Amino acid sequence: MDKTNAMRMLDQKKIKYNVYEYPHQEGEAVDGFNVATLLGEDPKYVFKTLVCVDNTKHYRVCVVNVVDEIDLKKARKAFGVKSLEMIAVKELLPLTGYVRGGCSPLGMKKVFPTIVDEKAKENDRIIFSGGKIGLQIEMNPNELSKLIKVEFKDIRRD
Repeated sequence: MDKTNAMRMLDQKKIKYNVYEYPHQEGEAVDGFNVATLLGEDPKYVFKTLVCVDNTKHYRVCVVNVVDEIDLKKARKAFGVKSLEMIAVKELLPLTGYVRGGCSPLGMKKVFPTIVDEKAKENDRIIFSGGKIGLQIEMNPNELSKLIKVEFKDIRRD
């Protein structure tokens, strides 16, 4: 298996992680709930990475559980910005280096402010995209702060 930028980042900082692969059609994203099913995991451990842009054209990353939806109003308040919206899918690859369904909060072309939903702190491990479709990384959520600027706040829709 080729290492992704996310995996190289973890290796560089000597952070413990596990890698899982799941079957998929080449180039086709698999929704997070189905990723959990394919991995045989409880969905409470599986998280998705969403990239947003604020009113000042700065990019922000949100990581939420696959069974939840992001609440953009809560995320906007958490980042302290006036407005926040999801970026268009066509902007994802040039901005992050990742495709839809394979976007990891780690190893993007640039490091963006990141908020992980506080629900992640309830777990001793979370699973998220490893940087390509079909690949997931499992690690302790608290270890993320050793790699990227991350805060844990409530950003999920009630």
